Amino acid sequence: MSDTEPKGLGKKRTLVLIVIAVLVLGAAGVYSVQAFQRYQERTSGTSAAALRDSMPEGDRIVFRNTAPGEGYGSMAAVALNAPSGQRALTAISCDRVAERAGLVSCMKTRRGIPTTFENDVLDAAGNLVETLPLPGIPSRTRISDGGLVATTSFVTGHSYAAGSFSTETTVTRADGTGYGNLEDFTMMVDGEELTAVDRNVWGVSFVSENEFYVTVASGGKTWLMRGSFSAKTLTSVIENAECPSVSPDRSRVAYKKRTGLGATVHWDIAVLDLKTGKETIIGLRDGFDDQLEWLDNDRLLYGVPRAGEVGDSDIYVIDARAEAEPEVLIEHAWSPSVVRAAG
Repeated sequence: MSDTEPKGLGKKRTLVLIVIAVLVLGAAGVYSVQAFQRYQERTSGTSAAALRDSMPEGDRIVFRNTAPGEGYGSMAAVALNAPSGQRALTAISCDRVAERAGLVSCMKTRRGIPTTFENDVLDAAGNLVETLPLPGIPSRTRISDGGLVATTSFVTGHSYAAGSFSTETTVTRADGTGYGNLEDFTMMVDGEELTAVDRNVWGVSFVSENEFYVTVASGGKTWLMRGSFSAKTLTSVIENAECPSVSPDRSRVAYKKRTGLGATVHWDIAVLDLKTGKETIIGLRDGFDDQLEWLDNDRLLYGVPRAGEVGDSDIYVIDARAEAEPEVLIEHAWSPSVVRAAG
Protein backbone atom coordinates (compact mmCIF):
# COMPACT_ATOMS: atom_id res chain seq x y z
CA MET A 1 0.00 0.00 0.00
CA SER A 2 1.40 3.42 -0.94
CA ASP A 3 1.85 6.24 1.57
CA THR A 4 -0.95 8.19 -0.12
CA GLU A 5 -3.49 5.35 -0.26
CA PRO A 6 -6.36 5.83 2.23
CA LYS A 7 -6.37 3.49 5.21
CA GLY A 8 -8.42 0.33 4.57
CA LEU A 9 -8.52 0.67 0.77
CA GLY A 10 -6.08 -2.22 0.37
CA LYS A 11 -8.33 -4.48 2.42
CA LYS A 12 -11.33 -3.47 0.29
CA ARG A 13 -9.45 -4.30 -2.88
CA THR A 14 -8.51 -7.66 -1.46
CA LEU A 15 -12.14 -8.34 -0.56
CA VAL A 16 -13.28 -7.40 -4.05
CA LEU A 17 -10.71 -9.75 -5.57
CA ILE A 18 -11.89 -12.56 -3.29
CA VAL A 19 -15.55 -11.99 -4.31
CA ILE A 20 -14.61 -12.00 -8.00
CA ALA A 21 -12.63 -15.21 -7.53
CA VAL A 22 -15.59 -16.87 -5.78
CA LEU A 23 -17.95 -15.86 -8.58
CA VAL A 24 -15.59 -17.12 -11.26
CA LEU A 25 -15.07 -20.39 -9.45
CA GLY A 26 -18.80 -20.72 -8.87
CA ALA A 27 -19.55 -20.17 -12.57
CA ALA A 28 -16.85 -22.66 -13.46
CA GLY A 29 -18.38 -25.13 -11.03
CA VAL A 30 -21.84 -24.75 -12.56
CA TYR A 31 -20.38 -25.15 -16.04
CA SER A 32 -18.48 -28.25 -14.92
CA VAL A 33 -21.60 -29.81 -13.39
CA GLN A 34 -23.65 -29.15 -16.52
CA ALA A 35 -20.85 -30.41 -18.76
CA PHE A 36 -20.57 -33.57 -16.67
CA GLN A 37 -24.35 -34.10 -16.88
CA ARG A 38 -24.16 -33.82 -20.66
CA TYR A 39 -21.21 -36.20 -20.75
CA GLN A 40 -23.08 -38.75 -18.67
CA GLU A 41 -26.13 -38.56 -20.91
CA ARG A 42 -24.11 -38.81 -24.10
CA THR A 43 -22.10 -41.80 -22.84
CA SER A 44 -25.00 -43.67 -21.22
CA GLY A 45 -26.20 -45.13 -24.53
CA THR A 46 -25.21 -48.65 -23.53
CA SER A 47 -27.32 -48.72 -20.39
CA ALA A 48 -30.21 -46.95 -22.09
CA ALA A 49 -30.02 -49.34 -25.01
CA ALA A 50 -29.85 -52.33 -22.69
CA LEU A 51 -33.01 -51.23 -20.95
CA ARG A 52 -34.65 -50.53 -24.30
CA ASP A 53 -34.07 -54.17 -25.14
CA SER A 54 -36.63 -55.03 -22.47
CA MET A 55 -39.32 -52.94 -24.19
CA PRO A 56 -42.32 -54.92 -25.49
CA GLU A 57 -41.85 -56.21 -29.02
CA GLY A 58 -44.40 -55.33 -31.66
CA ASP A 59 -47.20 -52.82 -31.08
CA ARG A 60 -46.92 -50.91 -27.82
CA ILE A 61 -47.88 -47.76 -25.96
CA VAL A 62 -44.96 -45.56 -24.91
CA PHE A 63 -45.53 -43.03 -22.12
CA ARG A 64 -44.00 -41.10 -19.24
CA ASN A 65 -44.06 -43.12 -16.03
CA THR A 66 -45.60 -41.13 -13.13
CA ALA A 67 -45.73 -43.91 -10.53
CA PRO A 68 -44.02 -42.67 -7.33
CA GLY A 69 -40.61 -44.12 -6.53
CA GLU A 70 -37.75 -45.37 -8.66
CA GLY A 71 -38.31 -44.72 -12.35
CA TYR A 72 -40.54 -41.69 -11.82
CA GLY A 73 -40.48 -39.50 -14.93
CA SER A 74 -38.81 -42.11 -17.12
CA MET A 75 -39.90 -43.29 -20.53
CA ALA A 76 -41.89 -46.51 -20.19
CA ALA A 77 -43.99 -48.85 -22.33
CA VAL A 78 -46.62 -51.58 -22.22
CA ALA A 79 -47.73 -54.01 -24.91
CA LEU A 80 -50.66 -52.64 -26.91
CA ASN A 81 -52.65 -55.81 -26.29
CA ALA A 82 -51.88 -55.79 -22.54
CA PRO A 83 -51.99 -52.15 -21.35
CA SER A 84 -52.57 -53.13 -17.72
CA GLY A 85 -49.66 -55.57 -17.75
CA GLN A 86 -46.07 -55.18 -16.59
CA ARG A 87 -44.52 -51.94 -17.78
CA ALA A 88 -40.97 -51.72 -19.08
CA LEU A 89 -38.97 -48.80 -17.70
CA THR A 90 -35.97 -47.14 -19.29
CA ALA A 91 -33.21 -44.88 -17.97
CA ILE A 92 -34.49 -42.10 -20.26
CA SER A 93 -36.18 -39.28 -18.30
CA CYS A 94 -38.64 -37.04 -20.17
CA ASP A 95 -41.25 -34.39 -19.40
CA ARG A 96 -43.04 -35.27 -22.62
CA VAL A 97 -42.30 -38.18 -24.96
CA ALA A 98 -43.25 -39.50 -28.41
CA GLU A 99 -41.94 -42.36 -30.52
CA ARG A 100 -42.32 -43.07 -34.22
CA ALA A 101 -40.27 -43.93 -37.31
CA GLY A 102 -37.47 -45.40 -35.21
CA LEU A 103 -36.99 -42.15 -33.29
CA VAL A 104 -37.86 -40.92 -29.81
CA SER A 105 -38.58 -37.27 -29.02
CA CYS A 106 -37.85 -36.65 -25.34
CA MET A 107 -38.60 -33.12 -24.12
CA LYS A 108 -36.98 -32.31 -20.81
CA THR A 109 -36.20 -29.67 -18.23
CA ARG A 110 -32.52 -29.39 -17.36
CA ARG A 111 -32.40 -27.85 -13.89
CA GLY A 112 -29.38 -25.73 -13.07
CA ILE A 113 -28.17 -22.14 -13.09
CA PRO A 114 -29.93 -21.20 -15.24
CA THR A 115 -32.63 -23.83 -15.86
CA THR A 116 -32.80 -24.73 -19.55
CA PHE A 117 -35.08 -26.82 -21.73
CA GLU A 118 -34.05 -29.29 -24.41
CA ASN A 119 -35.36 -31.99 -26.69
CA ASP A 120 -33.30 -35.15 -26.93
CA VAL A 121 -33.80 -37.10 -30.15
CA LEU A 122 -32.86 -40.77 -29.70
CA ASP A 123 -32.68 -43.73 -32.04
CA ALA A 124 -34.63 -46.97 -31.64
CA ALA A 125 -31.95 -48.38 -29.32
CA GLY A 126 -32.17 -45.42 -26.96
CA ASN A 127 -28.89 -43.83 -28.04
CA LEU A 128 -28.72 -40.04 -28.21
CA VAL A 129 -28.76 -38.77 -31.80
CA GLU A 130 -29.01 -35.03 -31.20
CA THR A 131 -29.98 -32.53 -28.51
CA LEU A 132 -32.05 -29.60 -29.77
CA PRO A 133 -32.57 -26.48 -27.61
CA LEU A 134 -36.09 -25.49 -26.55
CA PRO A 135 -37.07 -21.87 -25.87
CA GLY A 136 -39.29 -22.69 -22.89
CA ILE A 137 -41.27 -25.24 -20.88
CA PRO A 138 -41.99 -28.52 -22.76
CA SER A 139 -45.61 -28.88 -23.84
CA ARG A 140 -46.25 -31.10 -26.91
CA THR A 141 -44.27 -33.29 -29.31
CA ARG A 142 -45.04 -35.52 -32.30
CA ILE A 143 -42.99 -37.38 -34.94
CA SER A 144 -43.95 -37.96 -38.58
CA ASP A 145 -43.57 -41.27 -40.44
CA GLY A 146 -40.51 -39.81 -42.12
CA GLY A 147 -38.83 -38.58 -38.95
CA LEU A 148 -39.87 -34.92 -38.72
CA VAL A 149 -39.95 -33.86 -35.06
CA ALA A 150 -42.51 -31.27 -33.91
CA THR A 151 -42.18 -29.60 -30.52
CA THR A 152 -44.25 -26.96 -28.73
CA SER A 153 -42.89 -24.98 -25.78
CA PHE A 154 -44.41 -22.34 -23.52
CA VAL A 155 -42.22 -19.25 -23.67
CA THR A 156 -42.01 -15.90 -21.91
CA GLY A 157 -40.73 -12.50 -22.94
CA HIS A 158 -43.28 -11.77 -25.68
CA SER A 159 -44.90 -8.40 -25.09
CA TYR A 160 -48.32 -9.71 -26.09
CA ALA A 161 -48.16 -12.63 -23.64
CA ALA A 162 -49.03 -10.63 -20.48
CA GLY A 163 -51.91 -12.23 -18.62
CA SER A 164 -52.04 -15.11 -21.09
CA PHE A 165 -49.42 -17.42 -22.58
CA SER A 166 -47.16 -17.64 -25.58
CA THR A 167 -45.95 -20.69 -27.47
CA GLU A 168 -43.27 -21.59 -29.98
CA THR A 169 -43.76 -24.56 -32.25
CA THR A 170 -40.98 -25.82 -34.49
CA VAL A 171 -40.61 -28.73 -36.90
CA THR A 172 -37.11 -30.08 -37.44
CA ARG A 173 -35.23 -33.20 -38.39
CA ALA A 174 -32.96 -35.03 -36.01
CA ASP A 175 -29.96 -33.09 -37.34
CA GLY A 176 -31.59 -29.74 -36.53
CA THR A 177 -32.52 -28.80 -40.10
CA GLY A 178 -36.16 -28.40 -41.09
CA TYR A 179 -38.93 -25.82 -41.25
CA GLY A 180 -38.27 -23.74 -38.15
CA ASN A 181 -40.92 -21.78 -36.28
CA LEU A 182 -44.43 -22.34 -37.68
CA GLU A 183 -45.41 -18.85 -36.52
CA ASP A 184 -43.48 -17.60 -39.56
CA PHE A 185 -45.80 -19.42 -41.99
CA THR A 186 -48.50 -17.45 -43.85
CA MET A 187 -51.80 -17.90 -41.97
CA MET A 188 -55.20 -17.67 -43.67
CA VAL A 189 -58.55 -17.45 -41.84
CA ASP A 190 -61.65 -17.62 -44.04
CA GLY A 191 -59.68 -16.37 -47.02
CA GLU A 192 -58.06 -13.43 -45.20
CA GLU A 193 -54.43 -13.36 -44.07
CA LEU A 194 -53.99 -13.35 -40.30
CA THR A 195 -51.28 -10.80 -39.52
CA ALA A 196 -52.04 -10.00 -35.85
CA VAL A 197 -48.99 -9.89 -33.58
CA ASP A 198 -50.59 -12.15 -30.93
CA ARG A 199 -50.54 -15.32 -33.06
CA ASN A 200 -49.72 -18.56 -31.27
CA VAL A 201 -49.23 -22.02 -32.77
CA TRP A 202 -49.22 -25.36 -30.96
CA GLY A 203 -50.01 -29.07 -31.12
CA VAL A 204 -48.83 -30.43 -34.51
CA SER A 205 -50.28 -33.68 -35.87
CA PHE A 206 -48.77 -35.02 -39.11
CA VAL A 207 -50.72 -36.33 -42.11
CA SER A 208 -47.67 -36.80 -44.33
CA GLU A 209 -44.21 -35.31 -44.80
CA ASN A 210 -45.86 -32.24 -46.34
CA GLU A 211 -49.29 -31.94 -44.74
CA PHE A 212 -50.22 -31.52 -41.08
CA TYR A 213 -52.82 -30.06 -38.73
CA VAL A 214 -52.14 -27.61 -35.94
CA THR A 215 -53.80 -25.12 -33.56
CA VAL A 216 -53.55 -21.39 -34.21
CA ALA A 217 -54.78 -18.81 -31.69
CA SER A 218 -55.23 -15.05 -31.99
CA GLY A 219 -57.55 -12.44 -30.48
CA GLY A 220 -59.08 -14.92 -28.04
CA LYS A 221 -60.05 -17.38 -30.80
CA THR A 222 -58.56 -20.71 -31.84
CA TRP A 223 -58.68 -22.55 -35.16
CA LEU A 224 -57.84 -25.95 -36.45
CA MET A 225 -55.56 -25.22 -39.41
CA ARG A 226 -54.26 -27.39 -42.22
CA GLY A 227 -50.58 -26.82 -42.88
CA SER A 228 -48.33 -27.25 -45.89
CA PHE A 229 -44.56 -27.37 -45.50
CA SER A 230 -43.90 -26.88 -49.21
CA ALA A 231 -46.10 -23.76 -49.42
CA LYS A 232 -45.33 -22.63 -45.85
CA THR A 233 -49.01 -21.90 -45.24
CA LEU A 234 -51.58 -22.54 -42.53
CA THR A 235 -55.25 -22.46 -43.58
CA SER A 236 -58.24 -22.46 -41.22
CA VAL A 237 -60.56 -25.47 -41.23
CA ILE A 238 -62.83 -24.93 -38.22
CA GLU A 239 -62.98 -22.53 -35.26
CA ASN A 240 -62.70 -23.45 -31.56
CA ALA A 241 -60.33 -26.39 -31.89
CA GLU A 242 -57.10 -27.16 -30.01
CA CYS A 243 -54.40 -29.87 -29.97
CA PRO A 244 -55.42 -31.90 -33.05
CA SER A 245 -54.68 -35.57 -33.64
CA VAL A 246 -55.11 -37.25 -37.02
CA SER A 247 -56.59 -40.75 -37.06
CA PRO A 248 -54.41 -43.62 -38.36
CA ASP A 249 -56.56 -43.93 -41.52
CA ARG A 250 -56.27 -40.13 -42.06
CA SER A 251 -60.08 -39.78 -42.31
CA ARG A 252 -60.71 -37.80 -39.09
CA VAL A 253 -59.13 -35.28 -36.76
CA ALA A 254 -59.83 -35.27 -33.02
CA TYR A 255 -59.23 -32.17 -30.87
CA LYS A 256 -60.18 -30.26 -27.73
CA LYS A 257 -63.27 -28.04 -27.96
CA ARG A 258 -63.65 -25.30 -25.36
CA THR A 259 -66.70 -24.13 -23.45
CA GLY A 260 -66.66 -21.45 -20.76
CA LEU A 261 -63.99 -18.87 -19.97
CA GLY A 262 -61.45 -18.19 -17.22
CA ALA A 263 -62.08 -20.28 -14.10
CA THR A 264 -65.03 -22.00 -15.77
CA VAL A 265 -63.17 -23.14 -18.89
CA HIS A 266 -63.92 -26.73 -19.89
CA TRP A 267 -62.78 -28.86 -22.81
CA ASP A 268 -64.76 -31.64 -24.45
CA ILE A 269 -63.55 -33.91 -27.25
CA ALA A 270 -64.57 -33.20 -30.85
CA VAL A 271 -64.01 -35.43 -33.88
CA LEU A 272 -64.16 -33.93 -37.38
CA ASP A 273 -64.87 -36.13 -40.40
CA LEU A 274 -62.57 -34.65 -43.05
CA LYS A 275 -64.70 -35.91 -45.97
CA THR A 276 -68.15 -34.82 -44.82
CA GLY A 277 -67.19 -31.94 -42.51
CA LYS A 278 -69.40 -33.37 -39.75
CA GLU A 279 -68.22 -32.59 -36.21
CA THR A 280 -69.08 -35.03 -33.41
CA ILE A 281 -68.90 -33.78 -29.82
CA ILE A 282 -68.00 -36.17 -27.00
CA GLY A 283 -68.99 -34.47 -23.76
CA LEU A 284 -66.76 -35.09 -20.76
CA ARG A 285 -68.08 -34.52 -17.26
CA ASP A 286 -64.64 -33.69 -15.88
CA GLY A 287 -63.13 -32.25 -19.06
CA PHE A 288 -59.45 -32.71 -19.96
CA ASP A 289 -56.38 -30.75 -21.05
CA ASP A 290 -54.08 -32.84 -23.24
CA GLN A 291 -53.29 -33.57 -26.87
CA LEU A 292 -55.27 -36.63 -27.90
CA GLU A 293 -53.64 -39.76 -29.33
CA TRP A 294 -55.50 -42.36 -31.40
CA LEU A 295 -55.23 -45.88 -29.96
CA ASP A 296 -56.70 -47.18 -33.22
CA ASN A 297 -59.26 -45.86 -35.72
CA ASP A 298 -62.06 -46.08 -33.16
CA ARG A 299 -60.56 -45.10 -29.78
CA LEU A 300 -58.68 -42.15 -28.32
CA LEU A 301 -56.16 -41.75 -25.49
CA TYR A 302 -55.46 -38.75 -23.25
CA GLY A 303 -53.84 -38.01 -19.90
CA VAL A 304 -55.52 -36.64 -16.76
CA PRO A 305 -53.68 -35.48 -13.61
CA ARG A 306 -54.70 -37.27 -10.42
CA ALA A 307 -56.66 -35.05 -8.05
CA GLY A 308 -54.66 -34.27 -4.92
CA GLU A 309 -51.57 -36.15 -6.14
CA VAL A 310 -49.15 -33.61 -7.55
CA GLY A 311 -47.07 -34.95 -10.45
CA ASP A 312 -49.13 -38.12 -10.91
CA SER A 313 -51.62 -38.87 -13.69
CA ASP A 314 -53.47 -41.62 -15.55
CA ILE A 315 -54.08 -42.34 -19.24
CA TYR A 316 -57.72 -42.72 -20.24
CA VAL A 317 -59.29 -44.37 -23.28
CA ILE A 318 -62.60 -43.38 -24.90
CA ASP A 319 -64.53 -44.43 -28.00
CA ALA A 320 -64.57 -41.77 -30.73
CA ARG A 321 -68.36 -41.47 -30.72
CA ALA A 322 -70.97 -39.27 -29.11
CA GLU A 323 -71.98 -40.15 -25.52
CA ALA A 324 -68.97 -42.41 -25.00
CA GLU A 325 -67.58 -42.70 -21.46
CA PRO A 326 -63.85 -42.69 -20.64
CA GLU A 327 -62.09 -45.43 -18.70
CA VAL A 328 -58.62 -45.62 -17.16
CA LEU A 329 -56.34 -47.60 -19.46
CA ILE A 330 -52.91 -47.12 -17.83
CA GLU A 331 -52.48 -45.96 -14.26
CA HIS A 332 -49.65 -43.63 -13.22
CA ALA A 333 -48.87 -42.57 -16.78
CA TRP A 334 -48.74 -39.49 -19.01
CA SER A 335 -47.96 -38.47 -22.63
CA PRO A 336 -49.10 -41.60 -24.50
CA SER A 337 -47.65 -42.48 -27.88
CA VAL A 338 -48.90 -45.50 -29.85
CA VAL A 339 -46.11 -47.33 -31.68
CA ARG A 340 -47.07 -49.86 -34.32
CA ALA A 341 -44.58 -52.41 -35.61
CA ALA A 342 -45.33 -51.39 -39.18
CA GLY A 343 -44.46 -47.78 -38.39
